[in-house]
Amino acid sequence: MTETTRPLRSDAERTVRTILEAAERVLSRNPAASMEQIAEAAGVARTTVHRRFASREALVDAMAAWATRRFAEAIDAARPDTAPPLVALYQATANVLRVKLDWGFAMSRALSDDPEVARVHADVDVRCERLFRRAQEAGVLRGDVDPLWARRVYYALCHEASQERDGDPEALATRVVDTLLRGVGAGPGLA
Repeated sequence: MTETTRPLRSDAERTVRTILEAAERVLSRNPAASMEQIAEAAGVARTTVHRRFASREALVDAMAAWATRRFAEAIDAARPDTAPPLVALYQATANVLRVKLDWGFAMSRALSDDPEVARVHADVDVRCERLFRRAQEAGVLRGDVDPLWARRVYYALCHEASQERDGDPEALATRVVDTLLRGVGAGPGLA
């Protein structure tokens, strides 16, 4: 069990979060940054960082796990199983983009071999599959659209939107959902 997975005292939890947030800022600007640079940005001693994270790799793994939990919470907050499908789709998109914009470095490492990270991503994918099925049943998505293809396009749109580091998550979510549902063409499609 790692230091960041067992319950911590609230002050220790704050210290870990401060280190993780500083690491995200520092590593997103310089992926080769040292633990010392991260400690400096967090306003803690290097020994504090090393006490919490045995290695730089352990710190990056903890960042990925932290960001993945925020990602899952973002989906949960959108109520994908109970909110009207269009509302849930928009809210999930805005919430996820917020996490991707705030935790871009960590999210890029979140496809690690960590079984917990993989489990969370698999759960999110299942929830998204159900949401897209509900959206299709409600007429938000056309009945003839392959839901798997639609989800893959949606994921790609979210990824591209998350590349706009200074973007507003609400505006980007509107763009993503509008592009998904209306496309970018000027007229009727080929089919």
